[in-house]
Amino acid sequence: MLSNLRICAVSHQTISSVHINNICCYKVRASLKRLKPHVPLGRNYSSLPGLIGNDIKSLHSIINPPIAKIRNIGIMAHIDAGKTTTTERILYYSGYTRSLGDVDDGDTVTDFMAQERERGITIQSAAVTFDWKGYRVNLIDTPGHVDFTLEVERCLRVLDGAVAIFDASAGVEAQTLTVWRQADKHNIPRICFLNKMDKTGASFKYAVESIREKLKAKPLLLQLPIGEAKTFKGVVDVVTKEKLLWNSNSNDGKDFERKPLLEMSDPELLKETTEARNALIEQVADLDDEFADLVIEEFSENFDLLPAEKLQTAIHRVTLAQTAVPVLCGSALKNKGIQPLLDAVTVYLPSPEERNYEFLERISRLLLPFADQHVEIPSLTAGNIALTVGLKHTATGDTIVSSKSSALAAARRAEREGEKKHRQNNEAERVLLAGVEIPEPVFFCTIEPPSVSKQPDLEHALKCLQREDPSLKVRLDPDSGQTVLCGMGELHIEIIHDRIKREYGLETYLGPLQVAYRETILNSVRATDTLDRTLGDKRHLVTVEVEARPTETSSVTPVIEYAESISEGLLKVSKEAIESGIHSACLQGPLLGSPVQDVAITLYSLTIHPGTSTTMISACVSRCVQKALKKADKQVLEPLMNLEVTVARDYLSPVLADLAQRRGNIQEIQTRQDNKVVIGFVPLADIMGYSTVLRTLTSGSATFALELSTYQAMNSQDQNTLLNRRSGLT
Repeated sequence: MLSNLRICAVSHQTISSVHINNICCYKVRASLKRLKPHVPLGRNYSSLPGLIGNDIKSLHSIINPPIAKIRNIGIMAHIDAGKTTTTERILYYSGYTRSLGDVDDGDTVTDFMAQERERGITIQSAAVTFDWKGYRVNLIDTPGHVDFTLEVERCLRVLDGAVAIFDASAGVEAQTLTVWRQADKHNIPRICFLNKMDKTGASFKYAVESIREKLKAKPLLLQLPIGEAKTFKGVVDVVTKEKLLWNSNSNDGKDFERKPLLEMSDPELLKETTEARNALIEQVADLDDEFADLVIEEFSENFDLLPAEKLQTAIHRVTLAQTAVPVLCGSALKNKGIQPLLDAVTVYLPSPEERNYEFLERISRLLLPFADQHVEIPSLTAGNIALTVGLKHTATGDTIVSSKSSALAAARRAEREGEKKHRQNNEAERVLLAGVEIPEPVFFCTIEPPSVSKQPDLEHALKCLQREDPSLKVRLDPDSGQTVLCGMGELHIEIIHDRIKREYGLETYLGPLQVAYRETILNSVRATDTLDRTLGDKRHLVTVEVEARPTETSSVTPVIEYAESISEGLLKVSKEAIESGIHSACLQGPLLGSPVQDVAITLYSLTIHPGTSTTMISACVSRCVQKALKKADKQVLEPLMNLEVTVARDYLSPVLADLAQRRGNIQEIQTRQDNKVVIGFVPLADIMGYSTVLRTLTSGSATFALELSTYQAMNSQDQNTLLNRRSGLT
C-alpha cells in the first residue's frame, strides 16, 4: 500500500518566518508500519551515516552536518550507461553496504521495486544518504528510460549538482541529450563520468569529443585512462600528476595505490599528463579571471609549480558557473575509478549554501532516507534532503508555506528587494518555486476492474499513482463510461498495470494500446447556435456566433479572442462560462474524438436572456464551437517520434528496410566505433512493438531510443485508412 511519504529539499536561506520549498515525490512506497529501519533479505548493510557499531558518534552530526559539508547530487544518464551500478559501488565504498549488489542479480539498494529487479532497469528515483571523508552526501539515482523522464525532471529541481554517466563506447546517446537539457534548464552544475572504460570499443577520446560536439559543453579532463577496453587498469590524476592503479587480485576494488608519475618509471605517461595538465590550466584560466590573474602573476614561467589546491578551487568555481564540466573515467562494474569520483563530488560540486535557493521549509515528522529504509529524526537543518509523512493533499511540484499571510508578506518583501535591484530578477516569482513541466501522454488504453464492486478500489489506486506520477493521466470516456489510462509509452503503462496488481491487489484488464492522436482544422468557418430551455418557471436563452480558424503557431489549448462588439460588461459576468465552453468543445474533435489543437476561437456575438445561468451559457458556446469544427476541413495529427537505433554494420540494411516500411524518415547515419547509429523520425503508430522486431532482425544486438518530437499532419491516404479502421469499415 502506498504511504503518504514525500521527499523534501530544505534550502539554505531564510526570509523571516516563511518556511517554503518544493516537495518532490519519489520511490517511497512502504506502509507506515515499515518505516522502522529494517534489513532486506540477502543484503548486508553497514552502519548508517554517523554510526559506529551501536554507538552514535554525534547525533548532531548525523542530523545537522555543517552545511558546507553537504552535497545533494543526482545520478543521470542514458539507459544502461551504468547509473545504478555506479550508485551501488558508491554505497559500498562509503561503507553504507557490506556487499556489492548487481543489477542482473536484482539485489541493488536503489532498485528495490519488483518491476525494477525483474527488468534490470530503474523506473523510479531512489534517495540514499551516506558519508564520505567527512561530507554528508544525499544521492538520488534516476531512471534512464524515456518513459520515465519526469522522474529526472522532478529530481533535478531539488538537487545542487549531478553526475552525468556515459558509456565510454557510445558517448552521448539519445536520452543523454534529454537529461542534459533538463539539467541546463535547472542550472545544475555537473561532473561527467565516462563509465565502462573496460568495455570492448571503449574510447576516451571519442566520448570526450561527443560531449564537446553534441552537448556543446567544454570538457575539463581531470583524468586520463591507463589503457582502454581489456587493457584498462587505472587512471591518471591530471591535477596532481599521480597514477591510480587498482589491485588486480582485489575482488571489490577497495585496494588501489596512488603513486606520483616519475620520469624514470613512466616517461611517456608523465609527458602526456604534463601536456594535459598544462592544457587544463590554460582552459581554466580562460574561463576564470581570478585564476588567470594568479597564473599570470605567479606561475606563468612554470605551470608545474602551481599547487593542486589552487587548480581545484578554480575548477570548483568554473563548475559552479557551468562554463565547463569536469570529466573523469572508470569502470563501475570492474570496481575502478569510483573513489576518485566521490572525491570529485565533494571537491567540485557545490554545497547547498553555494546554490541560489530562497526559502526554508518546516515539516512536523521527518525521516532520513536510505533507499527502502528510513530512520526517524527529530529535526533537519537547511541544505538537507529528507522524507516527510502525511501531506495527503499535496502533489509533486507543490510549494509549502507556513501560512498564506506569511507567503504574501514574503512576496511583498521580495518585490521590494526586486525594485532595489532594478528588477534584474523577479524575486516575487521565486516565492513559489518552479513547477514540474509534465509531458503530454502519447499512448492510452482502457482499464477495467475485475468487477463493478472493485471500481472504487481502482479509482483509489489510480488517484494515489497519479499523485506519485503526474505523467500518468486518467480520464473517463464520455461515450462508453470506461476509465482510460494515458501514459508516456508502452513500458510506462505496463508498469502502472503491474503496480496496481502488486501494490493494491487488483487484477485489472487493459484494453488494446492506442495512439493519442490530435485534430485540427484547415480553414476558417463561422457558426451560430441558440439554446432555449425552460426549467421550472425560468427561461434560459442564449444565442452565440463564433469563428474557428487555424493558428499560425502551434498551440495545445485554443486561442480565445473577442470581437470589439462584445461589451466589457457582458464579458465581466460571462467570460469564465464562455472560455469553459470553448475548452470543453476542444477536448473532443469531430473526427476521432481526440483533443483539438492549433485553433483560434473568436466570439463575434453573444445574446443572453436575463436570468440565464452560466451553465447554459457554457453549454451553448460549447455546442456552437463543436458545430464550427464539424463544418471546417479537418486534419488528423499524429505523434512523430525521434528515433535513434544503434546497430552493428552487418544488420544495418534490414533495419533500414524495416524502418522504410514503418514510414520512417532517416535523417542521418553516424558511425560510433564498430556500430552504426541511425537517426530519424517515425510515426508512433508504426513503431509500436518495435523492440521485439528489432531483436529479431539483429539477433538481439541492437538498441533503440524514442522521444516525442512533435505532432504532424497525416497524409490523406493514411488518414482515410485510420478513420475507416476506427469506424469498422476495414
